[in-house]
Amino acid sequence: MRGFGQLEAEIMERLWAWGRPASVREVVDDLNRTRPVAYTTVNTVADILYTKGWLRRHKEGRAWIYQPTRSREEHGADLMREALGESGDQQAALLLFVEGIDEEQARVLRTLLDRDRPVKPQ
Repeated sequence: MRGFGQLEAEIMERLWAWGRPASVREVVDDLNRTRPVAYTTVNTVADILYTKGWLRRHKEGRAWIYQPTRSREEHGADLMREALGESGDQQAALLLFVEGIDEEQARVLRTLLDRDRPVKPQ
């Protein structure tokens, strides 16, 4: 799966933060507040994200309106699962991860691990 390129990440972050569908024009206008970027560049990258399955889109007039297919949290969880799966030693990777989290993150993790949840068949 891998992470996003810089502009892909910037587009996704805006769409996730806004929590609503948006046009390329809206994304371009917001990006241009911090750095110049061409409409055609953002349009091309949004189309690439759509082709990769990260965005869905529909037409409103002549404009494509984009919306993420997955939440930021789902994306983060997928990246963590992928990294764990690629590690040579999952136990060591998990140990190093857990040793690096702060107390609040550890509390949340303990709560999640202690909750009752159905066992998934393998």
